[in-house]
Amino acid sequence: MTEKKFPSGFLWGGATAANQCEGAYDIDGRGLSSVDVIPSGQYRMKVARGELKMLECQTGYEYPSHEAIDMYHHCKEDIALFAEMGFKCYRLSIAWTRILPNGDDDIPNKAGIEFYRSLFQECRKYNIEPLVTIDHFDTPIALIKKYGGWRNRKMIDAYLKYCRVIFSEYKSLVKYWITFNEINMLLHMSFMGAGIVFDEDEPRERIKYMAAHHELLASALAVKLAHEIMPGCKIGCMLAAGNFYPYTCNPNDIFDSLEKDRDNYFFTDVQARGAYPVWAMKRMKRAGLDDICTDEDAKILADGTVDYIAFSYYSSRCTTADPEIFAKHAKPGNAVFRSVINPYLKNTEWGWQIDPLGLRITANTLFDRYSKPLFVVENGLGAVDTLTEDGKIHDTYRIEYLRQHLLALRDAITEDGIPVMGFTAWGCIDLVSASSGEMKKRYGMIYVDKDDNGKGTLKRIRKDSFYWYREVIASEGASL
Repeated sequence: MTEKKFPSGFLWGGATAANQCEGAYDIDGRGLSSVDVIPSGQYRMKVARGELKMLECQTGYEYPSHEAIDMYHHCKEDIALFAEMGFKCYRLSIAWTRILPNGDDDIPNKAGIEFYRSLFQECRKYNIEPLVTIDHFDTPIALIKKYGGWRNRKMIDAYLKYCRVIFSEYKSLVKYWITFNEINMLLHMSFMGAGIVFDEDEPRERIKYMAAHHELLASALAVKLAHEIMPGCKIGCMLAAGNFYPYTCNPNDIFDSLEKDRDNYFFTDVQARGAYPVWAMKRMKRAGLDDICTDEDAKILADGTVDYIAFSYYSSRCTTADPEIFAKHAKPGNAVFRSVINPYLKNTEWGWQIDPLGLRITANTLFDRYSKPLFVVENGLGAVDTLTEDGKIHDTYRIEYLRQHLLALRDAITEDGIPVMGFTAWGCIDLVSASSGEMKKRYGMIYVDKDDNGKGTLKRIRKDSFYWYREVIASEGASL
């Protein structure tokens, strides 16, 4: 029997995104980016999906990312807390417009360059390996106005200009990179994922797949560029993962789940294998893009395959081909992925179903499909935390969620033989929720004193999960 333990050198840590934690959205030369103009409240998802045009910050709306948790001014304090937890790895993103305020500037913003250099040096001081997402839901507003976002092929050159700057500046400080955060979300939240706003009569599927092709080309070219500038680096792709289960064993439900899973694999099939599968080409042809992938494009994709597959996992999904059953059992709590309620699973406060075994299933599915190392770069529980009178947060529910998922991941490694590089818990410190724009939907193991109305001291407070995760890392997972 294989000993049940995580491998030596496993990268334990946590994950954040610049637009959800940094704040300081308009200082030190930073330009406006897509997430900066997505408000909280009733219009959030309409803007995120590209259904409502909002390219400026408007009065009467709240924009939680503008201050977020002000990590821009607290990063040394926060990294020290990560080090206290024992992090081996910290996944973060660079804000594109902090480096190139207009997205394609010829001269980088010096203040932005130095901010991230200082941040990476601080990580290195504590022997924390930075894992950097190049583009985490982050399209410069200037490029959206200039090109219409990733629908335009010219975005590729702007992205590569940005990549060349950060690869050259940080090549001695960063070994691990990710090209695009949850790239498959482009199909579901097109403005958030690709800076696209749809006109009323536009063929949306055509535009989505056109933007997907451009991001895939950019990813492949970035992989090649990274290997040229930083020999020995590791650069991966990332998807929002979680299998679609068929609601019944009706073959129609089985096929429906296969088709919905392909929404995810559309991207990673290309990034990991270097070519579009036949079914993906059929999809693009039906959308009116049968000639979009030229011979030159095909070579770029083939030459730019990733080194590893990174993914987020929060929940599995469930689907049926029967519209009446779908309408009756639709899950109200997930605004992004359309899903029906799985009767065998419990729900979070936001209606996300809790399925630890689904993480093991996902890991097996991805490795069977790609035979590349995996990296779990997001996993966590969004919940309302209560601060007690003596200043404590007893988040036993978060500990249990993470424990069960780590046990499943350990089984995937030890029982199934899946190579997993590391695990970075999402929202290791409280931050603004990407889906809801709320602070009260907390994921962190560090509490930040701020509410949905922007009030609070921003004081950092260790939760019970902080001490639990510290022990997990110290024991290399043996204390689970």
